[in-house]
Amino acid sequence: MEQLTNPRVRDEIGEIALVPPDERVSGPGASYLMAAFTHINPKGSRFSDGTFGVYYAAAAMETAIAETVFHFEAFARDGADPPRSEDMRVLVGTVAAEFEDAAALPVAQRRAILDSESYAASQSYAKKRRAAAANGIAYPSVRHEGGHCLGAFRPRAVGIPHQERHLKYRWNGERVDRFFDYARDEWIDL
Repeated sequence: MEQLTNPRVRDEIGEIALVPPDERVSGPGASYLMAAFTHINPKGSRFSDGTFGVYYAAAAMETAIAETVFHFEAFARDGADPPRSEDMRVLVGTVAAEFEDAAALPVAQRRAILDSESYAASQSYAKKRRAAAANGIAYPSVRHEGGHCLGAFRPRAVGIPHQERHLKYRWNGERVDRFFDYARDEWIDL
């Protein structure tokens, strides 16, 4: 009852009804994973039209940084944010499920799905693949050449991640120009 009526608790767990009970995961670190499916962006993302959540991951930290910096910058620009810093968590996990391979699609379809400016084709493709019970989509990063990413449609398609370290992104009012790596105790210019 408290989960349905307490705004603080509702905000913490998000819209849990978006995840079918048999797809939910629990335990240490599960909230990192479940948040992607219960706190959805109404504007959507590459593989979501805003009606369902997707958990995004990258195979390498450099790729994850390139991808998240791009999206953080877009968010800060939309809000006309003044210069500020934001702590980010580096999450590490495993993937054992099979994913659709966007790199194997015909060239024209792959280009449309991996468009760096428009998510129209990728959202349409993902909605169909999700409805067909796909676990998600593996794809080459469009923000980090040579990088590999995935978008999972179901929490059980990926392992529960653990926090590996923190980074601090510095938004200078126009872009993220550097980040602080707490594990290395140093600033790194972008």
